[in-house]
Amino acid sequence: MIDINATLVAQIINFLILVALLTKIAYKPIMTALEERRAGIEKSLLEADRERSLAEKLKQESENQILEARIQARTIINEAIALGEKSRESIINKANEENGRLLKATQEEIEHCYQQAMLKLKAEVAIMAVAAAEKIIEKNLDVETNTLLVQNFIKNLNKEKYGELA
Repeated sequence: MIDINATLVAQIINFLILVALLTKIAYKPIMTALEERRAGIEKSLLEADRERSLAEKLKQESENQILEARIQARTIINEAIALGEKSRESIINKANEENGRLLKATQEEIEHCYQQAMLKLKAEVAIMAVAAAEKIIEKNLDVETNTLLVQNFIKNLNKEKYGELA
């Protein structure tokens, strides 16, 4: 059986004093440190969750801004393309108008030069006709009569009789 003697009682008392001392000196500070650590870890986890949700929100806002920027860029590109098409059409229309104007001016110039050439040719033909007539008649009429004869000759010229000269 168990012998209860003074040593056993002293050991039990020493053990109880040790447990009391350890509870007062070590257990409460260890438990307080463990509680503080648990609270710190909990606080860190909450802050990490909050920062993660904030990062997710910022990421979403960034993606929305990028999407809006792409839409704006596409709109600007489409407007630039439309403006380019309008400019191209305007330039083509102006070029066509200028081409028509130049063509008309050139045709008028050609017609004017043609008329002048015909007048010179008619005058030369008339001079040659007078010269030939003078040789044939061998008699020179006065200047007024010569001029009248040439003018009548030119008036009576027609294309059927003398071709393109008339």
